[in-house]
Amino acid sequence: MNRTGFEKLVDQAIRELPREFRKKLSNVVVMVEASPSDELLDELEVPPGDTLFGLYEGTPLTERGFESPLYPDRIRIFQDPIEEECENEDEIKEEIKTTIVHEVAHFFGLDDDYLETLGY
Repeated sequence: MNRTGFEKLVDQAIRELPREFRKKLSNVVVMVEASPSDELLDELEVPPGDTLFGLYEGTPLTERGFESPLYPDRIRIFQDPIEEECENEDEIKEEIKTTIVHEVAHFFGLDDDYLETLGY
């Protein structure tokens, strides 16, 4: 899939989030990148053979004070690992939705253990 088509699926997944969540994302940049770097995988202690589909970078809402951050938070979506894991466009679309929900949940302060209990 080309980058433009993939980015459209990411945009669609964001538009499908409930409105009250989307409104809170006004200072969050969502970026599509090819793959996480080896340095990033090492930094995050991702085991060999595993990878990332997405990454939230910023200060979760639950940890903020009253002042807005100087820079926007980021959600990075990694195209190549998602495409490698999925067999067709429908699976890619579903994985993008799952990844967006997972990373947005981190923005709202939910941790991986809790998300795992929810199936994300």
